[in-house]
Amino acid sequence: MTAAIPVFLYHAVMDDPPDWIAEFTVTPKEFAAHLDAVVDSGRTPVTISVLADHLAGRAPLPPRPVLLTFDDGFADLPGPTADALAGRALPATAYLTTGAIAPGGHSLLPPAPMMTLDRAVELERSGMEIGSHTVTHAQLDTLTTPQLRAELLDSKAVLEDTLGHPVPHLAYPHGYNSPRVRAMAARAGYRTATAVRHALSSERDERYRIARLIVRRGHTVADVEAWLAGDGARIAPYRDGPKTVGWRWYRRTRTVLRGRPAFAG
Repeated sequence: MTAAIPVFLYHAVMDDPPDWIAEFTVTPKEFAAHLDAVVDSGRTPVTISVLADHLAGRAPLPPRPVLLTFDDGFADLPGPTADALAGRALPATAYLTTGAIAPGGHSLLPPAPMMTLDRAVELERSGMEIGSHTVTHAQLDTLTTPQLRAELLDSKAVLEDTLGHPVPHLAYPHGYNSPRVRAMAARAGYRTATAVRHALSSERDERYRIARLIVRRGHTVADVEAWLAGDGARIAPYRDGPKTVGWRWYRRTRTVLRGRPAFAG
């Protein structure tokens, strides 16, 4: 049987989020309870880089790993969220949407309190690994090849210029990807890419669509504890089903008809 690896996906951690992100927001009190459950689980917290080394055959995984990831770059991240993680010695990986946090940048994310790009260095100092979440947060599997290349390369370049070192990890906005997107992510120099899938990852997962568990407002500590026990969700890898493929083609056609990239959310 394949051993399950929980990879948690958080967005904002705040009490009063904008309506559009509220479904994917947890309160600071709930977040603290989740982190305490992680600590109490006896699992070994690691970053995406550690999982990447294993999936590439370079190094073994520690016993019973668990990963914490954060998408977009909301304002709480370099403040109370990073403090809550550091206070428990929990490493994490933060995927930043550069168009939403860089000076003069543009993204498809609706208005929300966001961190600023210069604080990415601060996140690293607190124990977080930084990855790319593209420039605009578009549905990558609906883009033209030049548009997709720009999303992958430009975000990577901005983060690397800010941090002064390579940024080898990517998260697909809303998890949207395809064989073409995965191949281009590899060619762009990324060593891994995370999807969503709302599934448990494993030691056999795919490097360019690592499964994550998206934490929603309605999830309880009991849900978190079940995932930490390796229960309550499917275990990757597995093939996309007909509904996923059909939904991709529908979105792609809709984007072509509209003539502009669509927000992944």
